[in-house]
Amino acid sequence: MEQPSLADLAPLGPDYRRGIELALAFRRSSAELAGGAVVWQIRPDRTINLTRAGDGMEVGADHVLIATGAMERPFPIPGWTLPGVMTAGAAQTLMKSAGLVAEDGVVLAGCGPLLFQLASQYLQAGVRPGAIVETTPRGNYWRAASGLPMAWASEGYLKKGLALLRAIKASGVPFHRRAQNLRVLGETRADALEFESGGKTRWIETPLLLLHQGVVPNANLAMATGITHNWDPVQLCWRPETGHWGGTNREGIAVAGDGAGIGGAVAAEHGGRLAALEIARRLGRITAEERDERATVERAALRRHLRARPFLDSLYRPPDALRRPADDTTLACRCEEVTAGEIRRQAELGLTDLNALKSQSRCGMGPCQGRLCALTAVELLAETHRVDPADIGPLRIRPPARPVDLTAIMAFDDGTIPPEAALPKETAAPGAKA
Repeated sequence: MEQPSLADLAPLGPDYRRGIELALAFRRSSAELAGGAVVWQIRPDRTINLTRAGDGMEVGADHVLIATGAMERPFPIPGWTLPGVMTAGAAQTLMKSAGLVAEDGVVLAGCGPLLFQLASQYLQAGVRPGAIVETTPRGNYWRAASGLPMAWASEGYLKKGLALLRAIKASGVPFHRRAQNLRVLGETRADALEFESGGKTRWIETPLLLLHQGVVPNANLAMATGITHNWDPVQLCWRPETGHWGGTNREGIAVAGDGAGIGGAVAAEHGGRLAALEIARRLGRITAEERDERATVERAALRRHLRARPFLDSLYRPPDALRRPADDTTLACRCEEVTAGEIRRQAELGLTDLNALKSQSRCGMGPCQGRLCALTAVELLAETHRVDPADIGPLRIRPPARPVDLTAIMAFDDGTIPPEAALPKETAAPGAKA
């Protein structure tokens, strides 16, 4: 973010420039930045295990603030694992970090503000998408209507979104609404996208297909730390159980930002400041009165920026059929090639738990550690058993929370990694006391 590859930042918009300002402000502070680090474990005593430049490191802390942000929701449709298919977020990351953009004819499919933001950024960068295929159902507009007044009074989110849509419409890029039954066509790579829209089956050839249907908390590190997570029926994901200041059931460990629930970049900024104020109080740097006084401004700003959330969550709620693939041959777990049909079969045999499913089918056992399949799997199990995903429970994530070279783990003494991280346990995470 501090060293953008694009000479002209205009296509990325003011939000990206705001991020650069925050990063530069941090670099001017007295805090130390360990760039390029991969945190793979946070132990109960708040010791952090990480790798950096291939070396294993250990950092002790009195307080830990987990701010892992968001990741994209899985988009399991037939052919989604073919070469030539990416997520919109990955494409945007390439644009931000390396100045790489897609070629003309790229197709964007799915729902959510990021889809339109990326299309607008491409247009400003001189790339003309072949089409935008939106999957938002008609009923979502009616369900979102009650949140419209609050959203309109928020910090300009709707106006910004309408401006993006107007720019896309003015460009003449084909726009298909209420698309259903998406399927990627191709043998060895993606050649085209097939879908139904307006009562017709359509095909669009494309050199690159970008999929997106919203973001969810990037929760694996928090889960591996033993933090209690609950199912959010609105945002359709697991989110950590946090207190007024981001505190969790793990003493001295807090979670803030989109990793604690999707609210957007600006809301994450204010949520992070609130958590930091409480940490500063616990460290004796400020009094409780000073914390509360400074928090008043942050909480007011946070409320303003969250006003649009009910509207956005209702409008861009991904369709059931695109979260729980009806086609049993569709891969749900791309790492271990476990299909939706296999998960349903295991459920019909009596499995009611994601961890048992992992043992029986290897779903969630690959390098992504459930990031790309756990949400799909829990919804498939819940659908088959006709229960709520909360009744199924989350996948039990164990350290290392990120794939890590074995030499990084071997660098520590035998007693460094506690038995509870190394040996499987069948007990649930401890109850919340945030």
